[in-house]
Amino acid sequence: MQEQNNNKKEPHYLIDGTKKFIRDVNQVIDLRNRIHQIIFDSRTPLGKLFDIVLMLFILVSVITVVLHSVPTIRAKYDTLLYSLDWFFTICFLVEYGLRVFSAKNRKAYIFGFWGVLDFIAVFPSVVALIIVGHPTIQVIRVVRLLRVFKVLRLLRFIAEGYALMRILRASFYKITVFMSFIFVLVILLGSAMYVIESGNPGFESIPNSIYWGIVTITTVGFGDVTPSTALGKFVSSLIMLAGYALIAVPTIIIGSETVNDKNRKQFPCPQCHHQNYYSHKYCSECGNFFLDDEN
Repeated sequence: MQEQNNNKKEPHYLIDGTKKFIRDVNQVIDLRNRIHQIIFDSRTPLGKLFDIVLMLFILVSVITVVLHSVPTIRAKYDTLLYSLDWFFTICFLVEYGLRVFSAKNRKAYIFGFWGVLDFIAVFPSVVALIIVGHPTIQVIRVVRLLRVFKVLRLLRFIAEGYALMRILRASFYKITVFMSFIFVLVILLGSAMYVIESGNPGFESIPNSIYWGIVTITTVGFGDVTPSTALGKFVSSLIMLAGYALIAVPTIIIGSETVNDKNRKQFPCPQCHHQNYYSHKYCSECGNFFLDDEN
């Protein structure tokens, strides 16, 4: 009889344990949602405050890295700067851990643009702090300055940044074709200068002549190598003039794509809600006429 009573009680223990487990899971989910709202959602007051504090931490940490590279300041405040660096690194590690913990889709965040940026902004800092005396590694930490742009989603700059990326992608093929033409031109003119300026220091080989062509066409002009013959100076003048096209043509291409991108933007028709381009005066679905304030 007692054994039967024990068997009857077991389900109650199982039910209580299951309820406790579900309650704990719900608490964890609740905590994740609250952290996600603070860290990822800048529209909430706490989210805005978090982004502002994060921005200040990033700026101060970058200033710390910059100051630590100055020998006189490092000699005087080395301990303070090193301690601050550790403090900010730990803060950023905790922040990265909270982002991974609270992300709705962890894989999408970790391997996404901002997740990768957060990773390379934090872990090189740890390596640089452990391996002291390697300035090249310390410079890598400045990449965390890029994370400042995350707080700009409070304004409109992130959307404009995405628009710029779209424009650059749309311009990539045209700019690549133009740069390929410039590259071929530099090789041809550099090879010609090797023949024309044979014997002139700086033009001893085709690679050196091509290097001179690149320096000239980019309007850098170090002045350490100059042509001495009349024909060489004429070719040099042509390369200099082509250098202006190197700046002007990509600018025109990007400017044109900027106008096209604006025309590609869409807005819903007030009558049928069909998506139309801003350049349209009539809805392509229902024929509704758009007023100027609608587009």
